Amino acid sequence: MSASTEGFDEADDGGRTLTSAESGALERAAEAALRPKSLADFVGQEVVREQLSLVLDAAKGRGRAPEHMLLSGPPGLGKTTLAMIIATELSVPLRITSGPAVQHAGDLAAILSALEEGEVLFIDEIHRLARPAEEMLYIAMEDFRVDVVVGKGVGATSIPLELPPFTVVGATTRAGLLPAPLRDRFGFTGHLDYYRAEELHRVVTRSAGQLAVEIEDEAAGEISSRSRGTPRIANRLLRRVRDWAQVRGDGRLDLDAARRALDVYEVDARGLDRLDRAVISALCKRFAGGPVGLSTLAVSVGEETETVETVVEPYLVREGFLTRTPRGRIATPLAWSHLGLAAPEPAQGTTPPLGRF
Repeated sequence: MSASTEGFDEADDGGRTLTSAESGALERAAEAALRPKSLADFVGQEVVREQLSLVLDAAKGRGRAPEHMLLSGPPGLGKTTLAMIIATELSVPLRITSGPAVQHAGDLAAILSALEEGEVLFIDEIHRLARPAEEMLYIAMEDFRVDVVVGKGVGATSIPLELPPFTVVGATTRAGLLPAPLRDRFGFTGHLDYYRAEELHRVVTRSAGQLAVEIEDEAAGEISSRSRGTPRIANRLLRRVRDWAQVRGDGRLDLDAARRALDVYEVDARGLDRLDRAVISALCKRFAGGPVGLSTLAVSVGEETETVETVVEPYLVREGFLTRTPRGRIATPLAWSHLGLAAPEPAQGTTPPLGRF
């Protein structure tokens, strides 16, 4: 399988926390060696794997390109890996681009016109496609053609360009932002969910083998329990534990090495990092548990509002450390106990703030 990329930046991973599910160019390079190459090797997501297997086997049996596919779910769960596996299973080339990189219809026309028959076009963050490119994609996906405009003004002429059959695999972390006309053109939609601890244990064990390091089951379990249900984070923590064992330990990835390494990187037993704890600490200690507005909370921890809202809050809300209400963010009893603090009792005769208990 050959793969080409369009529009991926070469920025480093600055600004991302160790437990952020986002990745940059440097991390994608580190992840490449750990990616499974087939559906049989892909850990977790049993329902999506079974559905994909049926779609791909049926397409191969008919000798035709499969229908367009949409993969949705939080970052770090394997959408890009599945796109690569789809191309591998079909024995066709893979072309990779991203929504933010396609800002003009001409950009998309250039990519589409270079596609070969049966090729897989993977569009990451497809919900961020520019509107003109999005409208061109509608026609390309349905009729396998693009209309190329030659000239300007009244003398402009539209020339239809026929395309060979191909398959679009779109990935999105925010399926709700996809317009209905685009969403309807996908014949298969798969949603990826967070991984269970035992599945992450298998991911960590497999990745350790790929990295040619031995890891004890207890160490793999410790890393898995702090990985927020996300394979990307599990692999990232594994690499940091490996570094610690190599530099400060005896090279063995045992339970003690895992705990001491993750303590160095400030990832606690619940998977919370420094910024996560700073947010709930500010909420509890400075604002008496809330409610407090997002911008005020962000300023109190010295971060951008968007960072708190998109990087920190989703996990804290999912794990029950805070709730979002119309009046602001409110700490739950779990947040107080995690910090070793006692949650204040509501004043007698008053109703507890919405969402607090």
